[in-house]
Amino acid sequence: MSRQDIRGKSAIVGMATAGIGEAPGFTAIELLGQAAVKAVADAGLKLQDIDGVFAATSSHAFPTMSVVEYLGLRPSFFDSTNVGGSSFELHLLQATLALQAGLCEAALVCYGSNQRTAGGKLVSMSEPQWHETPYGPRHPITAYALAASRHMAEYGTTREDLAEVALAARSWANLNPEAFARGPLTKEDVLSSRMISDPLSKADCCLVTDGAAACVLVRADRAKDLSAKPVYFLGGGAANYHRSIVAMPDLTKTAAAESGPRALEMAGVSRDEIDLVMLYDAFTINTILFLEDLGFCPKGEGGRFVQDGRIASGGDLAVNTNGGGLSCVHPGMYGLFLIAEAVAQIRGEAGDRQIPDCNLALCHGNGGTLSSQCTAILGAEAVL
Repeated sequence: MSRQDIRGKSAIVGMATAGIGEAPGFTAIELLGQAAVKAVADAGLKLQDIDGVFAATSSHAFPTMSVVEYLGLRPSFFDSTNVGGSSFELHLLQATLALQAGLCEAALVCYGSNQRTAGGKLVSMSEPQWHETPYGPRHPITAYALAASRHMAEYGTTREDLAEVALAARSWANLNPEAFARGPLTKEDVLSSRMISDPLSKADCCLVTDGAAACVLVRADRAKDLSAKPVYFLGGGAANYHRSIVAMPDLTKTAAAESGPRALEMAGVSRDEIDLVMLYDAFTINTILFLEDLGFCPKGEGGRFVQDGRIASGGDLAVNTNGGGLSCVHPGMYGLFLIAEAVAQIRGEAGDRQIPDCNLALCHGNGGTLSSQCTAILGAEAVL
């Protein structure tokens, strides 16, 4: 089987979120369960139909075991691959392979966290890196600040450019009733917000929210018989160079430069055909780095590319139309919410933020400190 043989062989037929923002009184597994039950219902299936489980969380050592027990499932295949926030883009590829191999018939991909109402700060199972610890870094922002500083020194990117990313995210969030951070935001607001790790201020950082998401995949030949409009998995790619930021070969170039082309090749589409770009924006520098490494602009031009509202609502390129991790939702691991927004846009269910004729979406997940990079291409039936 070649990479191209995977194209369009599976489809997301159920998608749901739960507890976006603040969900007091619920545990992480309860929120995950709410999203899972809604996603299965969206697919027109029953929980007993789920025989494949893919999960990664910030709070469970053995996520699929916890999910299986909580939901009362009896899967014939399960996988807890955890590569941070990019896990879920990789799960789409793994679920597709399992479905094609006949290892399962209906795959559930799921995540949940109550980190905002439970503790009000990032919940991470990431262990300290021994060769970073003596320098007292704050995890994970110090790593991203290093990348931002290097990009500014090497390519002339400015704090104003970073602020453009935050403003674009807010412009989309203001069209999304589910977004946690809505309301006016000016460039001066961003530039004057409290400095956390130079050059990244509070407004350059993602939110700390609760939230859960889940999707259900089946083989494409079965998808047409189910109730929801199928969104097809067209391609996926992954790449990883390092774990610790000090081992990153080049602070301005991520492995997205490899995962993106692999996903596009499998999907048989060019980046110029992409209608929606969903990027893991844990920090404002992420969006600039990924736009460059995925080929939407030349290396070093990301700061200038996002100027003048180019990726904001009404701009030339639709990026992070839910408001992103910066203004919509970020419950520790954000990758599945990229997929949720892409599914909503391709189905035509995105309300006031709906972009016209959305048939192809690129979802790019990031894990660790610019470490694991996973890209997925999703599409409507019209592009099969």
